[in-house]
Amino acid sequence: MSKLDIRETQIAIKLVKDFFEKELSNKLNLIRVSAPLFVKADTGLNDNLTGIEKPVSFNMRRYNQRLEIVQSLAKWKRMALKRYDFKIGEGIYTDMDAIRPDEELSPIHSIYVDQWDWEKVISKEDRNEEYLKHTVRIIFDVFKKTEKMLNDAYPFLKNKLPDEITFITTQELEDTYPYSSPEEREKLIAKEHKAVFLMKIGDSLNSGIPHDNRAPDYDDWKLNGDILFWNPVLEDVIELSSMGIRVDKSSLKRQMKIAGRQKDMVLPYHKMLLDDKLPQTIGGGIGQSRICMFFLEKEHIGQVQASVWTEEMIKECEKNNIFLL
Repeated sequence: MSKLDIRETQIAIKLVKDFFEKELSNKLNLIRVSAPLFVKADTGLNDNLTGIEKPVSFNMRRYNQRLEIVQSLAKWKRMALKRYDFKIGEGIYTDMDAIRPDEELSPIHSIYVDQWDWEKVISKEDRNEEYLKHTVRIIFDVFKKTEKMLNDAYPFLKNKLPDEITFITTQELEDTYPYSSPEEREKLIAKEHKAVFLMKIGDSLNSGIPHDNRAPDYDDWKLNGDILFWNPVLEDVIELSSMGIRVDKSSLKRQMKIAGRQKDMVLPYHKMLLDDKLPQTIGGGIGQSRICMFFLEKEHIGQVQASVWTEEMIKECEKNNIFLL
């Protein structure tokens, strides 16, 4: 049963988003920019996610141009930092709205995605694991401050986060739980530590398979990861952010070869990377609705965002007194 009614929930959502956004921009030195809802299909700018999902696309009729609704802004942001002439230590963030029609609906998955996409220029020397961990700790501190602010405003909400976030690689996680699936491993480690940054996602593990599939042309698979929290309401793990230090020329070549995507290296974005015309960056996406769902102790993401659900899911939620927006 929700601790906040519909009107209270809407007020609390605004409170969470305003506070988190301000803290994130201050801590990481980011300014807000406008972002596209769609990009040209032939630029290579859209996020291919795992490479299986197909973006929503349409023709700009008068100009015979194919456009795609963004799936995330991972590559667009890096181009924007170049175009806006941002310097080392400066960055951007934006409200990103996306449609992912291949998403499997669940209490934490919707075909509508709303997140803060952020990106920051770094030096070549900052392309290392320590800088990545330092940035994760800053973001975790923003989560902690958001939790305190919200729980002060609504004392009946519980503290759910530990004092510090735990770091572990996908290989260390496989070694710890060798007989569990990747999904089960995430659940087990999140339940134990409550907040985890799972690092190095994309490459094959000693078992011969990757922990998860990642697009080869934005995150460096050796310098990326997911922020995972334990959700006591669902008694399950919830991913709040995917982020990482972005590919340089050498890691792009290596990962595109592994993914069998060498043909895409002629696209404008990839050519700029190969020609060293894009800045070195770190960035990621942070789920807005998932943050609200987690902190407001909701049982379904549809309680904090308006989307489309199957009749079966709607009836199941109604049976459990879950009101979907």
